[in-house]
Amino acid sequence: MTDQPKQLGGSRKMFGDFAPKLADDVLFEDVWNRPELSARDRSLITVAVLTARGNTEQLGSHLGRALENGVTQEEIIEAITHVTLYAGWPKGMSAMGVAKQLFTDNK
Repeated sequence: MTDQPKQLGGSRKMFGDFAPKLADDVLFEDVWNRPELSARDRSLITVAVLTARGNTEQLGSHLGRALENGVTQEEIIEAITHVTLYAGWPKGMSAMGVAKQLFTDNK
């Protein structure tokens, strides 16, 4: 799985001059680029966890990353639907709202 593009974090662009330690790309350098899981699989896991925890403020950027990593819109919708049954209706509905907005804005 080492033939995938290197994953880079967005925190450096957002906070590099304000909070350089937070902007350190440790998450992406040390975790996202490990060969044991593909970036596609990591994206699906991340979308599921953010949905389950109700972290919709981070979900939008990770949905975009998931699409870049080869996850289809249909797979994202299915993943959010599946997680909703385990994590709770309000969290799933909020996540689906973020996905719907992203997908319909990009058409």
